[in-house]
Amino acid sequence: MSEESFYGITLTAENNAVLWDVLSNDEDYPRGQKLIIRQILLGAEAKEDEFNVVEVHTIKDNLKIPIAVLKAGETRACNPDIEFYETAVTFKLIKGNGPVYIHGQNIKDEVEVVDIEDGETDEEDDVVEEEEYEIQASPKKKLKMDNNADGKTIKNRKK
Repeated sequence: MSEESFYGITLTAENNAVLWDVLSNDEDYPRGQKLIIRQILLGAEAKEDEFNVVEVHTIKDNLKIPIAVLKAGETRACNPDIEFYETAVTFKLIKGNGPVYIHGQNIKDEVEVVDIEDGETDEEDDVVEEEEYEIQASPKKKLKMDNNADGKTIKNRKK
């Protein structure tokens, strides 16, 4: 089961970089966290004929790449639908004054804990399965299995 929450930030000339970090210290979610960016929008206050370029920097892969180029009067939104899995990322407005709005989903997967009862092993499970097979098997098959276990080959036996 996973927990989803809304993620949203605003980039401007004054606040041009925002870090999203994986919650590695969170005991409830030690792994399986991802960020999905659904849409990047240019605000109504953006200057005409000014390009606004959003760059993402992934910490894990050390990758820097523009993910959106927006311009008032031409392109006011893009839907990149990109995912960042278990890596910290920084979103930065490298050109323009914005405002640029980035939103998406933050998804945290729970870690399933499986309890194994004391005394149960895989070998015991195998023995139970063999006993169940012997009960279900017909007498002929049981006889053939017994003969085969004694070292006689079924192919050479004549009936």
